Parts: sequence; C-alpha cells; structure tokens
Amino acid sequence: MSKYDIIVIGSGPGGYVTAIRASQLGFKAAVVEKENLGGICLNWGCIPTKALLKSAEVFNYLNNAEDYGLKVEKADKDFGAVIKRSRNVANGMSKGIGFLMKKNKIDVIEGTAKIKKGKKIAVTDNKDKTTEYQADHIIIATGARSRELPNLKQDGKNIIGYREALTLKELPKRMLVVGSGAIGSEFAHFYNTMGTEVTIVEYQPRLVPVEDEEVSKAFEKSTKKAGIKVMTNASVESVDTSGEVLKAKVKTKKGEEIIETDIVLSAVGIQSNIENIGLEEVGIKVENNKIQVNEWYQTNVPGYYAIGDVVPGQALAHVASAEGILCVEKIKGLNPEALDYENVPGCTYTTPEIASVGMTEKQAKEAGYDIKVGKFPFSANGKAHASGTKDGFVKVIFDAKYGEWLGCHMIGSGVTDMIAEAVLGRKLETTAHEVLKAVHPHPTMSEVVKEAVGDAYDQAIDM
Repeated sequence: MSKYDIIVIGSGPGGYVTAIRASQLGFKAAVVEKENLGGICLNWGCIPTKALLKSAEVFNYLNNAEDYGLKVEKADKDFGAVIKRSRNVANGMSKGIGFLMKKNKIDVIEGTAKIKKGKKIAVTDNKDKTTEYQADHIIIATGARSRELPNLKQDGKNIIGYREALTLKELPKRMLVVGSGAIGSEFAHFYNTMGTEVTIVEYQPRLVPVEDEEVSKAFEKSTKKAGIKVMTNASVESVDTSGEVLKAKVKTKKGEEIIETDIVLSAVGIQSNIENIGLEEVGIKVENNKIQVNEWYQTNVPGYYAIGDVVPGQALAHVASAEGILCVEKIKGLNPEALDYENVPGCTYTTPEIASVGMTEKQAKEAGYDIKVGKFPFSANGKAHASGTKDGFVKVIFDAKYGEWLGCHMIGSGVTDMIAEAVLGRKLETTAHEVLKAVHPHPTMSEVVKEAVGDAYDQAIDM
C-alpha cells in the first residue's frame, strides 16, 4: 500500500493548489482526480465561461465598430468555433495543471476516491480496479455540481445546467435562464450577445440579489437595455417538454405566465459533492449538505480535513485555494492567520462586470455603523471615455468614526481586476486618507476608486 503525508481528493482550484503548497512545505503529496485535472473551475466553470464571454465581447465590439470611427462589414459568428475555442482554453489550462503536478513531484491518482477508517482511501479506476492508499492527512476537496430543483429536473437536452450550456452544438433561438446569480447572469449575457432571445427569471426582488442595491439596480437597467427580458419576484413552477417548443409556467405577482422557449438553463446554485465518498463510514459530521470543519478545516475525525465547496462559506474558487493553503500550513505548524471571510471579493463577468467586497450600504447600517458613502461614475473618467466604457460606478462605504473601509462595490468595465485594491486596502486596515494620498495612474479606470473615496470625504476632484 502506497503511503503519503498528504492525499488530496479532488484537483480543482482547492485541491491542486493544496497539493502544490503541501509539496512546497516538504510533504509527500498525491492528488486524486476522477475526471480532468483542474476540476470544475478550469474545465466546466470559471475558465471556459470567461473564454465564451471574451468571444461575446469581441463580437459586440465588431458590431459597434462605428462607435470607434471604424468601418467593419456586418460581423458574423461561427457558434461552433466559439464553443471550440472555449474548450481549447480549458483543455490547455488542464494540461498546465498536469505540468505543475510533475514540477512539484505530486503523484496524480486517477479514479474515484472513497475515504476509509484508519486514514486510508480506496480509489476505483475506470476499469473498476480498486487500490488502497494511506496518508497521515486526507483532505477532501470534491467540489460541487449544479443544484437541481424538484420541479426542474435536468435532462441535459431541454432543461440543462452549466456544463451543457458550455457545449451546446447549436445556438438556441430562445433561452430561459432560471436564477440571476453569477452563473445565470454570465450565461444570459453571453447567449444574448450571440443572438439568442433570453429571459431571466429571478425569485428575489432584484437581479444579482447578493450585491449592493444600487449595483443591482444599475445591472438590471443595463441588462434590459441589452435586450434581455427580466422577470423578478418570479419562479418557474413547471416546464412542459412534450411539444416541439418548451412551455415554462412562471408564477409572478400578477399571476401565472407561460413563456415559450427552446431551452431552459437552471442556474439556481450548487450542490456539494459529498455523497458516496465514505463520510458516514468514517463518522465525519455533515450538516445542511456541508462537511463541518473548524477554522483550520479539520473535521471531527482526526486526520481528515475538508475545503472548498463541500464546507460552509462562499463557494468560490479563490476561497477554496486560500482554505487549502491555510489547511496545509496549519498541518505544518506554521501558525497561519485564519481566513477572513468578510474580506473575500465576489466577481460577476457580465457586461458590465460586477465586483464587490465587504458590507453593502444596507448591511453597514443594519450593523449599527455611522457611515460615510462615496460614489463616482465612470462617465466622469477620462479612460472610460476614451475606451467607450462609460457605464457604471464605484461605491465605497467607510465607518465615520474610525475610518474603517467597510465595503466597496463596483459595476463597469474591468472592475473584476480593480476590486483587488479594496481587498488589499481592507486587509491592511487602510484609511480613506491613505487611499487619497496614494497616487493613482492617469488615465486609468482605477482613478474612480480614489475619486469615490474622495466623494465620501468631500474631496472628489472630477465631479
């Protein structure tokens, strides 16, 4: 029986990063993967969706070339080629993970793992051969999959999840998207740009409901302007798939409405992959479909750990990576600092993009803070004018008493790259004064962050 210091089950952004950090710390490490290295994120999530959205962005630029003083014949698209490019990007990234495994001397075990008592795992390969391995520490990083609603069972053809949405062979004429979180909104914007007639149904009163209300309002306005039909305070009760055209029964405040569509994309969240992996046999505690862990990702059974989408917390790739690194650093005895989940950024890669970190204005008020709020539009920014990306704004929230940066919320072009300034600033307990005295390059979109902070303290220059 092969013996390791650490075995990681799953090679997504949580698993493979954990294995690499373990190797860097001198552990003999292995990672188990049943499908493709890189997990859902690299193969069926973060990366291929961004490739699709980039194609949509370029297509949109071509269709609006006259706005930039250019003349281009009517842009056309090869939907199959767009999908193929996305898959090639994902495949290339997956191969890159393979290179990193070799570089860091990490063994890759192919197959489906099941944990056993005594710090062992059994891995069954595609030929149904089962091999046992042992480790001092076993880290579960099996990720999640698309969540199914009882009345929206995915059949992979009529009612689909994100995996099928990434590989459709033909561009649908009409699509109904259920859910307006990051996954639903991104696919809605991609397919709308490609030419599909898209309708979004959201159960909550507003789109991207976890975001600041002003951001949600601006996002809904731009979504409708793009030609996407928006139905909030609504729910899909059933879908009739018996005819050539799908008929979705949508419940609204005004009554029921039948929406005819060619395909339904269910984007109502994710479900942790914790079934049939041996949790019950080993005695690991589970609540609400999540493995229960402490701040160092230790389960209730010594020697077994869990990170990423299988544990409570934000189901985000960068969170899984951070958790895995902290987990192995704690095992090594490095005395790391526990992860601050209040300072984790969220990003949605639509047009315009959305990025946020920390409290919304409403949350800050409900928490009892006396706040200073600043807001600055991209329409007053020189780089935004030159780039033709004037939609959106940056909003900042500070504690009036101590100057703590409570939250930052952005909507606009490139904001998913800009949000890191707020994350780092909050981590370093930066004050508004320090942001204002930090020279921001001109002309850049990042100047809007400084100007928003200036607005909170009556020091905005260009507005």
